[in-house]
Amino acid sequence: MKPQLQTSLGQSLVMTPQLQQAIRLLQMSSVELEAELAAAVESNPLLDWTDQPSEPAMAEAGGAIDGSGGALAHEGDTPAPPEADWGPDDGEVWYQRVGPLDPDNDRDPAEQVAESESLQDYLLWQLHLSHLSPRDRQIAVVLIEAIDDAGYFRDSPASVAETLAPELIVDEAEVVTVLHQIQRFDPIGVGARDLAECLGLQLQYLEECTPGRALALNLAREHLERLPKVGAAGLAAELKLPVAEVETAISLLRSLEPRPGARIGAIAEDSYVAPDIVIWRQHGMWRVALSDSMRPRIGIHRGYESMIRHADGADANYLKGHLQEARWLLKSLEARGVTMLKVARCLISQQAGFLEFGNAALRPLTLREVAAEIGMHESTVSRAIARKYARTPRGTIPLRAFFASGIDTGSGGEASSVAIQSMIRELIQAENPRKPLSDARLAETLKAAGVPVARRTVAKYREAMGIVSSQDRVRMA
Repeated sequence: MKPQLQTSLGQSLVMTPQLQQAIRLLQMSSVELEAELAAAVESNPLLDWTDQPSEPAMAEAGGAIDGSGGALAHEGDTPAPPEADWGPDDGEVWYQRVGPLDPDNDRDPAEQVAESESLQDYLLWQLHLSHLSPRDRQIAVVLIEAIDDAGYFRDSPASVAETLAPELIVDEAEVVTVLHQIQRFDPIGVGARDLAECLGLQLQYLEECTPGRALALNLAREHLERLPKVGAAGLAAELKLPVAEVETAISLLRSLEPRPGARIGAIAEDSYVAPDIVIWRQHGMWRVALSDSMRPRIGIHRGYESMIRHADGADANYLKGHLQEARWLLKSLEARGVTMLKVARCLISQQAGFLEFGNAALRPLTLREVAAEIGMHESTVSRAIARKYARTPRGTIPLRAFFASGIDTGSGGEASSVAIQSMIRELIQAENPRKPLSDARLAETLKAAGVPVARRTVAKYREAMGIVSSQDRVRMA
């Protein structure tokens, strides 16, 4: 039997090497994927670069969305590039700049600058989409700031409690409780206090029936430091277990990630990115496609494949093994593209208003909602959008920009925190410079518009946008 994962639909997925590879490729950024494929072609003679994308099924669109968010085209439809009817303010024809058939060198370099994103940024983004109470969120922010680049919480709960005082009085047990909530964030294993806890968190996501899981948990908690010294045979003798059983558990431990936070934030500030997804509007319908440059151009080397028929013995086994690896890689790449398109189609369906009107129209949307709509697990959606970018009429933006936490409006609906920040910015920009709006006045204005927000919340959003208080704005006027 193979290790298994539980999906959101209650189905068990066998954690085969192919599935492990697919999950790893899905989480990679475009830069990491390019390096991974280059290494694969270098090491596997059955793989070769081609002039065409490796999987035609991954090519174009996969659906169009009208302005109201309704799906209008079928999954296999391919959009024609001409007659795009919605472009940037400079008047350029939209499809000439961002259509799925455009070469990368025709793009405006300024629109391809990547946002810097640290592990803390990624965790804070997930925190804002969580359902934690305001008090727990305050604790979580301090905890996240104390997590290092490898994903470990090296500080102590006592020091976190001291940092929060006197504004917020908490005990160590409360801090640990919130830390356990952060440990459920992506990447799995983040927030661990040591390697044993990190590995244990990852093992807990596996099915109880996973071969070696129970013993691996025991080894991680009790014998991790001694494992390199005594080896599998030594531990087997001490624990009075078969060597094969111990080796299975050790193999499972070695398949885990000891530095879960290392991959996040790999894209440096001011780096240029090639968008993974292209979103544009054509004939009143929003369309989405994988970027042409992001569809890997690798395939099976037909010359070596034909040699398998005539080879025998060790040569045949060698070629067959590499052929199987090549096929796994191509299937994993296809699965990556299909998953990203499913997520992207859901995003443009849910956030058509955001694409049309900007942040003011961004509606609340969480990973859980997207996962439920497309029938995938939240962690899969999180991996699909991690360090992925979309080229849109509003420039190149990270896919995580389509998500936002919500605040009750009092009329049965919700407004996203991003939309509220946009409203606050517009109110401040339109204010009388000699009589700036106070936070209390801004809160009253928002309440009158149907968005009841506390003065403290307004102040928090204003500070997050880098806008000074009304008193300081008077002095600057």
